[in-house]
This record gives sequence, C-alpha cells and structure tokens, in this order.
Amino acid sequence: MADIRNKFFRLGLILGGFIFIVGATVFGIAYFTVNIPDPNSYVNSQATIIQYADGSEIGRIGAQNRTIIPLANIPIQLRHAVLAAEDKNFYSNRAFSITGIVRAAINNLRGGSLQGGSTITQQYAKTAFLTPNRDIKRKIKELIIAIKLENQFSKDQILENYLNTIYFGRGAYGVETGAQLYFGRSANQLTLEQSAVLASILRSPGYYDPDYREGNLERLQARFKYVIDNMHNEGWISDKRYANIKYPEVKSRVRSGVLAGPKGYLMQAVQSELNALGFTEDELMIGGLVVKTTLEKLAQQAAVDAVDKESPKKAPDNLHIGMVSIRPGTGEIVAMYGGKDYLIRQLNDATQSIAQAGSTFKPFALIAALQAGISLSSIWNGDSPRTFGDYTLNNYSKKSFGQITLLQATENSVNTVYVDLASTIGKDKVFDATLRAGIPADAVGMVNDITLVLGTASPHVIDVANAYATFAARGIYAKPTMIKEIYGANDGLLFQISPETKRAFSTQVADEVSFALQQVINVGTGVRAKAIGRPAAGKTGTTDGNKSAWFAGYTPQLATAVMMVKQDASGNPISLAGTGGMKSVTGGSFPALMWTAYMKAAHVGLPVLEFPPSPGVIPINTAPAIPDPDETLIPAVVPTPIVTPTPTPTPTPTVTITETPTPTPTVTVTVTATPTPSPTTT
Repeated sequence: MADIRNKFFRLGLILGGFIFIVGATVFGIAYFTVNIPDPNSYVNSQATIIQYADGSEIGRIGAQNRTIIPLANIPIQLRHAVLAAEDKNFYSNRAFSITGIVRAAINNLRGGSLQGGSTITQQYAKTAFLTPNRDIKRKIKELIIAIKLENQFSKDQILENYLNTIYFGRGAYGVETGAQLYFGRSANQLTLEQSAVLASILRSPGYYDPDYREGNLERLQARFKYVIDNMHNEGWISDKRYANIKYPEVKSRVRSGVLAGPKGYLMQAVQSELNALGFTEDELMIGGLVVKTTLEKLAQQAAVDAVDKESPKKAPDNLHIGMVSIRPGTGEIVAMYGGKDYLIRQLNDATQSIAQAGSTFKPFALIAALQAGISLSSIWNGDSPRTFGDYTLNNYSKKSFGQITLLQATENSVNTVYVDLASTIGKDKVFDATLRAGIPADAVGMVNDITLVLGTASPHVIDVANAYATFAARGIYAKPTMIKEIYGANDGLLFQISPETKRAFSTQVADEVSFALQQVINVGTGVRAKAIGRPAAGKTGTTDGNKSAWFAGYTPQLATAVMMVKQDASGNPISLAGTGGMKSVTGGSFPALMWTAYMKAAHVGLPVLEFPPSPGVIPINTAPAIPDPDETLIPAVVPTPIVTPTPTPTPTPTVTITETPTPTPTVTVTVTATPTPSPTTT
C-alpha cells in the first residue's frame, strides 16, 4: 500500500510540475505579447443602439458622459469610501489578489453570486481596456495588463484613472459626473455620506441605483452600511463621526432625450427584456450592442396616431391608455403604446398597468364550451335576472333576451348565459382555457370561480393581446417578444429570436371562436370596429362602475388590445363616466375607435385575408347592427363575486340605449346540464 501511495504521490508531483511549467510558459508568452493600450484613451465604452425591425434607430442606451479630474480634486474621504467598497488593501497589495481569486472561484463553483475577486487595478484593466466577457482568455489578459500597469504607473495614477473611468450608472463615467447626477454637486463637494453612497453604487449600478428598479434602495442601504463599517474599521472614520452617520438623500434619475414621449416606453420595455435575457445595465451602457426589435416603425406610428386621434378630447391627466399589437403565431410585438410621456409617468400602461378585463374574458369560456362539445347553435336562457346558487345576476340594463343561441349570447355579451355556461362546463375548464390562451396565472384577480368568465381579473394589456393572438393563430400560443436580433460590437450575432410556441387549442375550436367573434363586430357590441373594412374578430369589455373599458380583436395578420382606465392619486380605478362628454364609456366606444384607427393604418399594404370557415353549420344573426353598442358591466372589486345574494338582486346602472329586437332562435336544441364532449381535431 505504501508503494502505491508513493507512486501516486510522485505521479502527482510530475503532473503538477508539468501543469505549472505549461501554465508558466503560456503566461510568459502572453505577458510579452499583450500590450497595454493608452490608459488615457478609454474608447471601449459604446452605447447600445435600439432599432426598429427595418433597421432604423429608435434610440440609444448609454453614452459617454465623463469629466476627467485630477486625484488632488477627489477628496480623501471619497477615495477611502471607494477603497472600503472595492479594495481596502489597494496601496499594500499587488496587481492581483490570489486569495480574492481563489475565494471568488470557490464561491462561483458553489453556485453563489458571480464574483471576480478583482483588485482595483484589475477592475481598471478590465473596464478601460477589455470587453465585458468573462472567459479565461479575457481573465488572463486582465491579470497581465494589471501587472504591467503596476510596473509602469504609481498607485495614485492607477487610482486616479480608475476613478475617472468607472461606470456609476445613469450614463455617468467617473466620480465627477457620478457626483453631479446623484447629488447635484462636484466630487470635491461631496459629504462623507454621499461619498459612501457613490462608492456603494459603483459595484453594480443596475443593482444599487435607488431610482432604477424596485428593491434597489434596500440593497443600496445595506451596501452603504458595509462601506461605512469598513471605513470605520480601517480608522478612516472616527468613532464620534461613525455614530452620527445617516443615509443621505439621492437625486432622482433625470429622464430626458430619447425617453421623452411615447418612445420612452419602448426603450424601457426593450431594456427590460434585454435584462431578462441576461444583459446587465453595464453591458447595455458600454457594450456597443445593436438590438433589432420586432417593432415596425409604421405600425408604431399608427398606434400613437390612433390614440391621439380617437382618444377622448380634453382627457384628464389621470386617464391612461395602453395598446399592444402582436403578430399571431410568432409572438412578435409590432407596436406598443404605453402612455403619452415617459418623462412624466414611468409606468408602462401596456405592460405594467392593470385593469379589470370585463367581457374580453368571455371567449375563454366560449372556447372551453366548444371543447366540451357545446355548439354555437345551442339554446340558452338569456333572461335577466337569473339565480345561480346563492346569487342573482342581471344582464346589462337588466335586459332579458329569452331563449337565444350561444352565438347570439356572444354577440350581445349576455351575462346570464355566460355564467350559466361556466357553471355547466365547470369553472376548472374555463380557468384552464384562460391560462392556455395566454393570461398568466399570477394576473391580479385570477381566481378559479365562475365569475372569472365576466372578467373580474385584471391582466396587463400585453396579456390580453397575446391571448387573442392565440385565437388568431388558430390555437397556437406564442410567447410575446420585442427582441429579434442582438449583435455585439465585434462578436457578430449574439442572439436571434426563436418563437416559443405550443398548441393551446385545436384548429376547429379556434376557428369557431373566430367565427363567433366576427359576428360581435358585424352585428354585436363591437360594431364600431366594422369600419376596419376587412374581416376581423373582436370583443368589448367594460366593468361595473365604468372603471375600465377594453377592446380586443384581430385579423389573421395582427392581434391588438386597447385598454382605458382612470385612476385616483393612489392608483385606484375610478369611474370613466363623463370622460369625453359621455355618460358611460364602454369598450365599444373609444377603445373600439382607437383599435379600428390603428388596425386600418397597420394593415395598409397587407392583403385582405378571410378567416377559415367555421367547421359547423351555424345560423348567422341577420338583425341590424346595434347603432350604439351596448356593453356588459361587471363589478370592479376583485375577487368579490359580481352577483348579489338572493332574494334581493343588486340594482344595475340604468343606461339608455337603442333597443334591438330580441333575436328569434333559429334552432331548438336544448343543452343538458352536463353535455357530453365530442372529439375535436387538431
């Protein structure tokens, strides 16, 4: 056994020696072949260019914003703060820290947060002369440049260059510009506390800038304490001064230029998706990326023009409108309207705001019913009021429709029929169909209850648009995206879109839904959208108390959703009544008009496509179109049921509309309480 151990020991020594010799040789060759660029020519940082699908520019993320100042103008407390944050042994250690590298390697191997184990000299070498890549080749270059820097320059010179090149977020490079953007003063005027904040931020501005994203303030305050504690431990802060340290006030981000107007919401949404793909703020600010989006320039302008033209005149500032348009089958977002001006309001009404969806959710119950074998020609009781269990429910304006087909109930958005439908097929099936169409399970108010059919949930506009895109794509769900291609400054193509799709519903079922929703536009509550002048399908949605209004619809080429909501100072929805001089704002009014104006413009040059014919023989309502589309109203409280306990029904709002004749059923088929599902085709 001893002989075996000795043999393995000798073998280990030989292998170790061989590896050391090879490593030393490689490092030696690299040392003499890697040159130090001019330390005063920091040219690697380049803005990220965001483009429309045609290659024209939307805007840029990042720009060189730097003021060089000598070390003598950088106060000692700011230098100490940076050393405490990044490398407190800077003046005594070598170009790189072996222990730091080993510690970082162990942490990374254990699955901890990615660390570099870098000294300030290494950080300067990486930032000023190298790319953001983290491969072995770049790391070796970093070490070699760091060694050469310390052989060529003094510690003070290296620290001065570092403090003038390091990125602080907000487009600021160097301590002088950072001090101006975060505190509105020069670096030599910073207080001790302000210096500690600036030093805390530089490690990762996207992670610590308190005005960048939620959670950053808490992280910054924790980092601030770490820096202050290190300064105190090193003797750079007296006990008395340490005891009186308070976190200082930080200026808000200045939002101007490319972020002004509706375009700012595009930039924000694109950057958010880039972050989700793994690109950090630092990489976007200095990496020189070229990002080609799925956004189409003409369609985007059409969205802005449609809102400007058809939204209520003299609208109050607390009226918010969101619009998203998606290409069915691919998930490509071709247009987005998130608000009037990003500089005024940094909440994207297309991707971040929520509002109860109203009757735009009825098609999810419809598709679940069709999957269960219930036909559009089946007969249902459209009377109002009707009692379901412990609750009594009314239709809009308490209107009774009598015995009507499911198709007619869809055209007229009949509450009592759709709650009956959800109860008959089961709430689980309705909930499942809603998820498969594309509404996230974590959307506000997504409760598995029969009232979900009436739109008690509050999704984002992008969610509703994408769900309707699933219908338009004949049952194919696609994950929405704004990123088409990403190119590196020197590395060529880094990313290319690959649509994430899956079949949600059979083509037969999806085609029947499209047929029904075409009739909503032809003769139902969405008749104003008929002005699009080509085959289209859609659905209106409004809430009780008139607190939101929607129109969602599609052609075979585009699916688009429009939402209007009015909010109080706390962000709570309030009545739209009186907006635009209208007593009641429904989905069939302003939202339908904006949808129609956008879709007409976005389809210019596109061929007129028909929807596939409905698989079944379905009677078409030949009654005249409703001149003033009526709407279904639901309560705004989530998840409180939208019905009232029996025996006393809750009165519904009294709205005067032009009555249409009660449709006469064209078939006499009666649906049983639990219909037997019939097989569907894919």
